[in-house]
Amino acid sequence: MALPIKPLPIIRLFACVTALAGFVALAPRLAAQDMMRGLDLSSPEYTTAEMTRADIQKILASGKKPNLSSKSLNGLDLSGLDFSGVNFRAARINKTKFAGAKLEGAILDQTWAIGADFAGADLSRASLFAAQMQKSNFDNADLSHARIAGDFSGAQMRKTKFMGANLSAGMTNQSMGLMRAVLRSADLRGADFEGANMARTDLEFAQFDGANFTNADLSGADAGGADFRGAIFGNTNLSGCDVTGATIDAAQAHVFAEADHLDRHIKK
Repeated sequence: MALPIKPLPIIRLFACVTALAGFVALAPRLAAQDMMRGLDLSSPEYTTAEMTRADIQKILASGKKPNLSSKSLNGLDLSGLDFSGVNFRAARINKTKFAGAKLEGAILDQTWAIGADFAGADLSRASLFAAQMQKSNFDNADLSHARIAGDFSGAQMRKTKFMGANLSAGMTNQSMGLMRAVLRSADLRGADFEGANMARTDLEFAQFDGANFTNADLSGADAGGADFRGAIFGNTNLSGCDVTGATIDAAQAHVFAEADHLDRHIKK
């Protein structure tokens, strides 16, 4: 004889539904964080190059704009070359050197550029959507007016220019997860974010000593553990910015009046 099914108490039922709803809401964000799961970054696809610098120079010299989409260009020295407007979508450029290169208006969406060197490069108005650029070097690079929604965790970005750049969360691409600029633990000392849209970005544990946030929008950003000592503020939107454990100059605390968890910041 089948046993009778007892209905769940209403409180337990509500808890289960709430937990399930929370998981569903979190799922897109988890998907965005798992892009490297199952990938073998030591495979030839992510460590070798199918073209040489000479090959690329030959195409550039012909006056044609090369289409480098989905190419494996890992480890090449492409410093100083002019890639303005070039399509690198989904290319593998891990540890590739672009120091001093021109990448104005270039498409670097979905690229793999872990440990790449963009020091002093011009990436103004470039698109870096869903790019994986952990531990890359952007010291003194120009990313002004660029669209940035990739992972730059642990990157070197000292004195990098972000004026007018859009680093905010892409709310129209939720099927791909929460796409936004992730600057977790990045070195951004002296970076210039004047007029940049940084709403809902991940700034946790980043270093911002001497960074300029004049007219920047940091609303809803996650800035827990970040170091804002010596940063410059003026007409900066910090509403809802989570500064739990962030280090803030005592004289600048009033600037964070609309930030979340200001009572949990560290005064210096």
